[in-house]
Amino acid sequence: MNGLADPARDRELRSRIHGKYALNALYRQVYAAYAACIARAPAGGRILEIGSGAGFAADGLPGLIASDILAYAHLDLVLDARRLPFAAGTLRAILMFNAFHHIPDVGALLAECERVLRPGGRVLIVDQHPGVIGGPILRYVHREPFRPEAGWTFESSGPLAGANGALCWIVFQRDRAIFVQRFPGLTIVRYQPHTPLRYWLSGGLTRWTLLPRMLYGAASAVDRLLAAAWPDTGSFVDVELVRRG
Repeated sequence: MNGLADPARDRELRSRIHGKYALNALYRQVYAAYAACIARAPAGGRILEIGSGAGFAADGLPGLIASDILAYAHLDLVLDARRLPFAAGTLRAILMFNAFHHIPDVGALLAECERVLRPGGRVLIVDQHPGVIGGPILRYVHREPFRPEAGWTFESSGPLAGANGALCWIVFQRDRAIFVQRFPGLTIVRYQPHTPLRYWLSGGLTRWTLLPRMLYGAASAVDRLLAAAWPDTGSFVDVELVRRG
């Protein structure tokens, strides 16, 4: 195990997230979306983040269970998202950022969400969207696999090496009718592309960035204008699901 998939790099990655202004601001944007989703969920029950990695959602969301398949030092739980260690109907919200496309059998994950959520419980998936900007980047530049023609499963070569950057779009857009048929207990209430440029300009978890603090406000304004005028320019998407009663 090496690179980003090495849990020993937890401190380094957390330092990078906190040290790069644009990247830190994007994480905070995601965590604000988490908080809004939690506010729409029923009272009572636990809150789980899947694929927490080196993030810091639990710092601002009391009671959140930070989890990952990798044993990062600051986690509350190490788990496989395809087999959640919770009793039926005990969670009020399940949250994930840049994790869905790394899960080699998302059908198993969604079945677990359907099982463990309370009636009215919510899932918020923030993940890659292969729009007119993100699609070419994911296909030709990004280091992770991108297979829009694939199914819902893939052979995983490791927790982070295994991926399909098109997976969120495949399940909730291309195969929406299949999702509805397979998971009658889950309703898609929102598929909202956003953030056309800022993540790529931030450099993500790499060492470099093209978006210094002084330009972040202007880049945010451009992102909002693009996403509002042409939603498919969004490189990321919020997918919100609700558990039927």
